[in-house]
Amino acid sequence: MEKTTLIFVGIIASLVSFASATPGIATFYTNYVPSACFGSQDQGKMIAAAGDALWNNGAVCGKMFTVTCTGPRNPVPHPCTGKSVTVKIVDHCSGCPSTIDLSGEAFALIANPVAGIINIDYNQYAYFTPLSSPLLLQ
Repeated sequence: MEKTTLIFVGIIASLVSFASATPGIATFYTNYVPSACFGSQDQGKMIAAAGDALWNNGAVCGKMFTVTCTGPRNPVPHPCTGKSVTVKIVDHCSGCPSTIDLSGEAFALIANPVAGIINIDYNQYAYFTPLSSPLLLQ
């Protein structure tokens, strides 16, 4: 019974997390290295640079965010693919018009790159590991 309750609580927490996504703006870039967080160390392709609103003096470095396209910001009609992407913050996009500047590959998963700039919902990716839960460790 205790495991079932814990799983149910985890599912509800995940749903609340998705329901409380923050609206923002996304753009994309193509030069990934060096980065403000990891220097010349390659961090893969599912990455992003944080705009000034998220940067917080680098405290966001290495954090994961789930990003979903919600609509156009320019005349490109219906840019969204209906998918979401999870990216790791590896850089700072100082002065960007966006909240999150996605890698080209990450942007293309959620929107048509021709759009260039889109409206998004984003939230910090939360890890749920039932084995490390205090309820199961008792």
